[in-house]
Amino acid sequence: MSTTQKIQLSESVRAKIDAWMQRYPAEQKRSAVMEALRLAQEDNNNWLPTELMDAVADYLGMPNIAVYEVASFYTLYNLKPVGKHTISVCTNISCMLADSDKIVNHLKKKLCVGFNQTTADGKFTLREVECLAACASAPMFQIGKKYYEHLTPEKLDVILDELE
Repeated sequence: MSTTQKIQLSESVRAKIDAWMQRYPAEQKRSAVMEALRLAQEDNNNWLPTELMDAVADYLGMPNIAVYEVASFYTLYNLKPVGKHTISVCTNISCMLADSDKIVNHLKKKLCVGFNQTTADGKFTLREVECLAACASAPMFQIGKKYYEHLTPEKLDVILDELE
């Protein structure tokens, strides 16, 4: 007999998922999977262990693999622990042409991490993303839900200092 306990979604997360599911026909609960994953992640220090994805699958009546497919496809879901602030740097063509490599190199040097790594103090995780749809404001990155645009190394230093 297994001694591991199944992770359960918190009452608050279940209530928010229930409210979100009202947007869809009752037989289409799975349509709420992206929001359910976002809510579960937000409630769990911004990451989704397999057991939490399983809890989402159970709650929505979906196969576990279907939830894993969604969570592993979209970069907004973290499948391993991340720092307090996740810095998602766009390195797509528009940002690259606007010298995003200077921003990336400055971030890596200042934080002493590479992509998909977290600083030793747990404050920052650095991620490379394909596109954040702010091409006219390149180079740019996203921290949490906020976009920072027209970046320079100097602006970057101010932003990071404010988050310290």
